[in-house]
Amino acid sequence: MTSERPHLAVIGAGPAGLAATVAAASHGVRVTLVDASPEAGGQFYQQPAAELRARRPQALHHGWRTWELLRDELRTHVRAGLVRHLSDHHVWCVERRRTGAGPGFTVHALLGPEQQDPAEVRADAVLLATGGYEKVLPFPGWTLPGVVTAGGAQAMLKGTLTVGGRTAVVAGTGPLLLPVATGLAAAGVDVAALVESAAPKAFVRRARALAAEPGKVAEGARYAAELLRHRVRLLAGHTVVEAHGAERLEAVTVAALDPDGRVRPGTGRRIPCDTLAVGHGMLPHTDLAETLGCRLDGPDVHADDEQRTDVPGVWAAGETTGIGGAALALAEGHIAGRSAAARLHGTEPDPDGWAAAARTRTRLRAFFAALDAVHAPPAHWTEQVTDDTVVCRCEEVTGGEIRAAVKDLGAGDLRTVKLLTRAGMGWCQGRVCGPAVAGLTGCGSTASRRPFARPVPLGVLARAGETDDLEWHQ
Repeated sequence: MTSERPHLAVIGAGPAGLAATVAAASHGVRVTLVDASPEAGGQFYQQPAAELRARRPQALHHGWRTWELLRDELRTHVRAGLVRHLSDHHVWCVERRRTGAGPGFTVHALLGPEQQDPAEVRADAVLLATGGYEKVLPFPGWTLPGVVTAGGAQAMLKGTLTVGGRTAVVAGTGPLLLPVATGLAAAGVDVAALVESAAPKAFVRRARALAAEPGKVAEGARYAAELLRHRVRLLAGHTVVEAHGAERLEAVTVAALDPDGRVRPGTGRRIPCDTLAVGHGMLPHTDLAETLGCRLDGPDVHADDEQRTDVPGVWAAGETTGIGGAALALAEGHIAGRSAAARLHGTEPDPDGWAAAARTRTRLRAFFAALDAVHAPPAHWTEQVTDDTVVCRCEEVTGGEIRAAVKDLGAGDLRTVKLLTRAGMGWCQGRVCGPAVAGLTGCGSTASRRPFARPVPLGVLARAGETDDLEWHQ
């Protein structure tokens, strides 16, 4: 019977989570797929709301056929009773527990937009496919209305078919800027400039590694062709120095960078715009992994060749193990799902069953390692952060206050800076400002080991463990 099969909880319904769910269910494991969004797909496969009646949602995506196959396979497994999909469930903690048969886990979640109703899922193993989030480094004016993250602009376009303004500048660094700029241009926005801090020479130095993945190079060439077609000006080796405006964004000043990553004096130019979509790469979501005690390799969750973490019974796949795009996430999810299914059945997995996915994983990891080196933020970005620039938006802590904590008060680590300034004590718990505070202070980032991945009402904490496991619907 279905209820007697081993039970895997997959957290996150993006490319990695979907691939893992389908692979595990196909190999006889019942799966609970838990995701915070109303629909499966994650940010990459985000769909417009049904009420909008989008006629061609595929125009906002590439890899649409892959999404359709994953969606259809998920629905098939749900109808067969092998998968239950818990949408709109926000996981705040994964708790390890001991059972007679070995390790077990309780996934604690809050249901719905109000995130009040507690829900618990008990499983034999957990697969973390929690994705990543954007890194945005501060600069004067970055808190003005009209300044959004690059991913935020893309999510608005995909999810609501709307744009933030009529004239946009897309800026920062990283491969995400290309689809954001082309997407906005295709939607009718006048994209005044794509401002990329990486210089062309950085791509030349990594040309061999990048050329080893011709599909990705061709994808980049298609984006470049679209930029030319829409007459979007590319300013490579440039950065945003300041955003201007009284009540909201009115213009940005951009300037050229020298080979050391410093702004070249006298190169500033002012570009009128009402939207600035800015991002400086991505960071993996590791809160749940840290709470479980999983080892981190730098910012990434460590995983072996089977995508297992060093905590027994916990797998990880996709951006949480390293930022690398949807194709890499799909490969890792497939491997993780098959490995988890075999281990839960008490058998050794057959690596030949995921050989193609493993080859894809190896190639794409090498490609994105080269891309990461190309798209590193400017080495001296902190020089543009004035003492008046707000760095921690939640607590309104300025660059001057953070520098004073180190220079005048002797803070030597991020925790002490946090205690002295409150930087990182707000709603985001340092997820947004953490990299900026680390850069300004020269203190290395450390694992946070927060007990909870998101704020939780005290009433929910008081009742934790008293909620019955969510009923499995056949």
